[in-house]
Amino acid sequence: MAHEEGHLSPAQLEKREIVAQIKETIENSQSFVIIDYKGLTVAQDTEFRAEFRKNDVEYKVLKNTLVRKALNELGYTEFDEALNGPSAFAFGTSDAIAPAKVASEGVKKYGKMKVKCGMFDKKFADEATCNAMANVPNRETLLAMLVSVLSAPMRGLAVALNAIAEKNNG
Repeated sequence: MAHEEGHLSPAQLEKREIVAQIKETIENSQSFVIIDYKGLTVAQDTEFRAEFRKNDVEYKVLKNTLVRKALNELGYTEFDEALNGPSAFAFGTSDAIAPAKVASEGVKKYGKMKVKCGMFDKKFADEATCNAMANVPNRETLLAMLVSVLSAPMRGLAVALNAIAEKNNG
């Protein structure tokens, strides 16, 4: 292997390093989506990137060929078809839903781009699945909903006990 390294040009070595970084980003992400971003103005792109940053999502424009190589080396070939034309990548490390949610909101807001596909739980997700994931509430909202559901019977019990107590005291 070391012998082979010596025959690579600086450009080939740089590409190999970028592919390794992309693989690491994919492996450390809970999810990612691939976005066809053509048609955005510079101002819209800046605003879109800021929205991703605000939601702790890493947004990058990467070369399709390098991403394809990284995904193929990780055993994924389902993305090959989507890796044509303008592609931006939104990686979610702390919130699996955030990349799809921010991308979907951007598509609605700017009307010029689309989500091509993505990955959730280390599995390929087509455009429809990505759009469906965008509608799933975030973790905090789900936890609040769970607390509300769990506390409802307790509130009902407290009201009933209070009514009984008032009736007996009255």
